[in-house]
Amino acid sequence: MSTASQSGTLKISQPLWKIRLLGIWKSLRQNFALFAENKIGLIGLGIILFYALLALAHPLLMGTVWDAKIYDPFIGNDLSIFEHPSPPSAKHLLGTDPVGRDVLSQLMFSTRNEFVLGLLAAVITVTIATSIGAIAAYYGGWIDALLMRLADLINILPFIALLVVLSAFVKMDLWMLALVIGILSGFGSTTIIFKAQALTIKVKPYIEAARVAGGNDVHIIFRHLVPNLMPLAFLNMMFTVTNAIFTEAALSFFGLLNVRVSWGIMIYMTQVSGYMLRNIEYWYLIFPAGVSITLLCSAFYLVGRALDEVVNPRLRRR
Repeated sequence: MSTASQSGTLKISQPLWKIRLLGIWKSLRQNFALFAENKIGLIGLGIILFYALLALAHPLLMGTVWDAKIYDPFIGNDLSIFEHPSPPSAKHLLGTDPVGRDVLSQLMFSTRNEFVLGLLAAVITVTIATSIGAIAAYYGGWIDALLMRLADLINILPFIALLVVLSAFVKMDLWMLALVIGILSGFGSTTIIFKAQALTIKVKPYIEAARVAGGNDVHIIFRHLVPNLMPLAFLNMMFTVTNAIFTEAALSFFGLLNVRVSWGIMIYMTQVSGYMLRNIEYWYLIFPAGVSITLLCSAFYLVGRALDEVVNPRLRRR
């Protein structure tokens, strides 16, 4: 047998999982190359990685370098400092808050909560939106009309105001907030976007081929329609994370969220302690949390804009 035929036999005899894995890896490399052409996307990704490192570094610092009695983000209090809030120093790089807790420790601990909230809300949103959008597009008729009218109804409701009302009836912690944001976003405008995309996939030849081959409705929807919505789903996850972080900050500022420490709670504590209007002198009480909210929300938005060029070929530069 010739060398060419031997190599061809070896290539064909590769496991199917390995062939698929190589295909996924090749696709990821190509898409990242397109993503990297957009500089704002790389800037956003760098900011996200920076805050991810902050979140990962906090438990390490608490376990090795920092004294838990002083740097605990909930009850820490440096007794060697007699006046709080205290300005930044070598011991407290961002100073202390009105009750003596280290601002940097609170900032780093809260970063973990922001990531958990944003990513959980995004996963719930895209799971609901892809399923509902694909079902509405596939069946059409009264099912489509019912689901789209529900989406329209949710869209006309003021989002923040609705969450304020819900907080009066439900104990709104981070997990509940992520669930509520995910449900409202998943059944709202995001569903309409996914349904429009699913309509373009529904008319593809392989959908009809799957139906002719005996595939039932569930098989076609969740094996053909939903997987082809995944690029759009990943893009919308970025914007959902931004919305979730901003919503948490707004509700925490109004004192409506049952969270011990978060970026919004840090600003809320500044406001209730009477330091909100004295930002020049006590800038370290509001600037770290305020700037972090702005930067992380902007970072996910920038990554989303860059991913838009990867998902939508019409927006690509080449």
